[in-house]
Amino acid sequence: QVQLVESGGGLVQAGGSLRLSCAASGRTFSMYSMGWFRQAPGKEREFVAGISTWSTTTYYADSIKGRFTISRDNAKNMVYLQMNDLKPEDTAVYSCAARLPGGDAYRDYEYTYWGQGTQVTVSS
Repeated sequence: QVQLVESGGGLVQAGGSLRLSCAASGRTFSMYSMGWFRQAPGKEREFVAGISTWSTTTYYADSIKGRFTISRDNAKNMVYLQMNDLKPEDTAVYSCAARLPGGDAYRDYEYTYWGQGTQVTVSS
């Protein structure tokens, strides 16, 4: 089992940056592909970024491509989301999630374990 705890959210002005962190418990972290999702009020949860077990492959939603970067440190059981040039439409609760390799990285139903989420608010 994997437990995930996000941190790093907050209030930032448009054009600013934030770095989200996700701490994972357990000795098997490197077995899991990881993803970041977000959900804005009144909207469905959407995929943001994903990364394979040893960082060989990354995936990004078109809406954030070129602005956000996902990374992981298996030695520290951590996954990160660096968010630059933030826009008001990036405002949402951001959650990290873990899945075993295989399946569709872009689909939330592929992910088994979820964190509680961290709020990101971007003011205009």
